Amino acid sequence: MSDTENTTGTATGRSAPAALPVTLRPRPAGEAREPRPERAGGGPVVDCAVYVQGKRLDVDPSGALQLARERGGYVWLGLYAPSEAELNAIGEHYGLHPLAIEDAVYAHQRPKLERYDDSLFMVFKTARYAEHEELTATSEVVVTGEIMVFVGRHHVITVRHGTHGDLAELRQQLEQQPDLLCHGPAAVLYAVADHVVDDFVAVAEAVEDDVEELEVSVFSPARTDDTPRIYQLKRELMQLRRAVVPLELPLSTLVDRPNELVPDGMRSYFRDVQDHALRTRDQVAGLDELLSNILQASLARTSVAQNEDMRKISSWAGIIATPTLVAGIYGMNFEHMPELTWRFGYPLCVLLMFSLCFALYRGFKRSGWI
Repeated sequence: MSDTENTTGTATGRSAPAALPVTLRPRPAGEAREPRPERAGGGPVVDCAVYVQGKRLDVDPSGALQLARERGGYVWLGLYAPSEAELNAIGEHYGLHPLAIEDAVYAHQRPKLERYDDSLFMVFKTARYAEHEELTATSEVVVTGEIMVFVGRHHVITVRHGTHGDLAELRQQLEQQPDLLCHGPAAVLYAVADHVVDDFVAVAEAVEDDVEELEVSVFSPARTDDTPRIYQLKRELMQLRRAVVPLELPLSTLVDRPNELVPDGMRSYFRDVQDHALRTRDQVAGLDELLSNILQASLARTSVAQNEDMRKISSWAGIIATPTLVAGIYGMNFEHMPELTWRFGYPLCVLLMFSLCFALYRGFKRSGWI
């Protein structure tokens, strides 16, 4: 997870890019610009616009890059789960690096920031909290996806994987802030980073509620087996941790290292995102440690309960063994056994057994075994 400088596969010296072989999906009147994830009947492009001085210009994707260069603006091209052929065609048009294209197609990447000549490629893991009525041993708590961002001088391309992380609302919010959009493609990169980290904060707070519910259950008077639920929540929390922790270095790179694609005025924005990410990282680490302690407490409580059960079983076994011993001796029917023919032998034997059992019961009761 490091900021790598790649010198191979540059965009310079390429042949003239071919026309972009994709079109926007049809959008009914009044519908949000970025449609739902379904790709039936359309290509990977969910929205495309050129931004000049913070103002949106709706254009056909095939001519967007040329217009952006002529007007001194940049293209924001939004993609959803493109195929390898589709992204290769787009990559040839925009001069994207083949290694970055491969990562964007096959996804399942760690959060990272890579630099390829005059462009940046950043990977984000997205997270969403899966609502559930009750936490079980098989509950899905954290759902993850991915957003990849290609940043160049005159373009920013977002590639989204997963059923959440819709960027339509984010795009609309940004278009209400032309002063921010004037900072170029880095402004979109910041907005995506801020959007992703804000989702992390919301997920961490929701998971914290689940942890508190487990903590109450473990230390409640009722005897419950919470170990499977605790283990499942730890596994789900690991998904969030894998999304949050690796993001620290890419954000630090954007904040601390000079880059012509990230204006100095944008560094304070990325620093704010970094601060939120670090706080979320610490919160997730604290929740994970708390879950480990709760798991240990649950196991210890189970062990104590088992010891209590064994003491009760042993106590009652000892009480029952006493009359059994007396009856067993007198049941041997030897001819010369003491008091065998005495009239009061039977009542005395019963009284003896009752007295011994009562004495043992009192002793175990006082010691807390019963």
